[in-house]
Amino acid sequence: INSESKFDRKHYFYPDLPKAYQISQYDLPLCSKGSYKIVKKDKEVGITRIHLEEDTGSSMHFGGTDYSLVSFNRAGVPLMELVTEPDLESGIEAKSFAQELQLILRYIGVSDADMEKGQMRVEVNISLSDGKKLGTKVEIKNLNSFRTVEKSVDYEIKRQSKILKDKGKIMQETRGWDDGKEETFSQRIKEESHDYRYFPEPDLPPLVIAQDFVIEIKSELPELPQHKRERFVREYGLAINSADVLVQKRDLGDFFEQSVSELGPNIPHKELLELIKILNNYLTTDLQGLLQGKSLKAKDFLITSENFAEFARLIHSKMISSKIAKTVLKEMFFSGADPSHIIKEKGLEQIDSEDEVKKIVKIIIADNEKAVNDFREGKDNALQYLVGQVMSKTKGKADPEIVRVVLKQLLQ
Repeated sequence: INSESKFDRKHYFYPDLPKAYQISQYDLPLCSKGSYKIVKKDKEVGITRIHLEEDTGSSMHFGGTDYSLVSFNRAGVPLMELVTEPDLESGIEAKSFAQELQLILRYIGVSDADMEKGQMRVEVNISLSDGKKLGTKVEIKNLNSFRTVEKSVDYEIKRQSKILKDKGKIMQETRGWDDGKEETFSQRIKEESHDYRYFPEPDLPPLVIAQDFVIEIKSELPELPQHKRERFVREYGLAINSADVLVQKRDLGDFFEQSVSELGPNIPHKELLELIKILNNYLTTDLQGLLQGKSLKAKDFLITSENFAEFARLIHSKMISSKIAKTVLKEMFFSGADPSHIIKEKGLEQIDSEDEVKKIVKIIIADNEKAVNDFREGKDNALQYLVGQVMSKTKGKADPEIVRVVLKQLLQ
């Protein structure tokens, strides 16, 4: 319904309801004057309104032909449209906002918002400003990926900038995006709102939303991405980028928090932060690599949060080296066994006895005369090479710090 249409409002009210509980067709949209912050860009984006629509059909255009087709496959499907204020200034900002909106929809469970399946679409309006007022608006319709959102906005900014630089005039029009050529193309000259011939629908009854219902819905909302991201930084000492990975991939974030809770009580704050850093690093790198895009919520994911917390403790206490940790984690992933059992069964305990390390270091020194001479001539990288030889000889089981200390003692 076009909010500019004029009709008699009193026909759309139930007289026995308080006015505050009534929303007539004239009062659409349902929401207005909101805002949301893109944390990664530290930018507040105003939300003009949110209203409900209904899909009618979609145009299908074919390059090099003089006709288009219309698909009615989604006709009648309800949809929500969110309109922002002109606060976004680049393709990356538009992309970041759209990604954040998708996250919110997924967190509150109203939609998967899968762009490839047509569950979410982005339409961008670009108008260049001289700082005093907005220029002529150009709309790009039906963008179906975050990549095309960013690319189309950046392309259109360059296109319009060139026209204005050449003293040309921007036409108000609707354009499409050609993914092959990576450029926009004109679809139709944009009509004004009155050209759409909007008029009130007499068969639609008033939509009545009680304040109690609004309060109830608010109380049932889960923690939203923005708040979760800020909490991860505040509570766990994570960098904003690390926190964002755990928020973007909700299953990772949930497993991370479950694992932190399994670290145990009364851990000194400094040690706790060190353990959390280990959990985060292995979760977002090595474990993600083993998952190969699968979810941690899948039935065949065998690592428990309790075992993952134990795994972090073993690394922190230097029971295993970082090299052995990768082997243990891989075994945990495929077998589901606890890390201590794997280490004992496969003989992966770290060698931390100085005497035992000395025996191995002496062998390495005897076998690497050139590297030894290089070290004595002041070539620091020779020491790192010898450390690597010892670690290789012990299959990663020696404590690298002890190896380094012993090597320096014997070489000097």
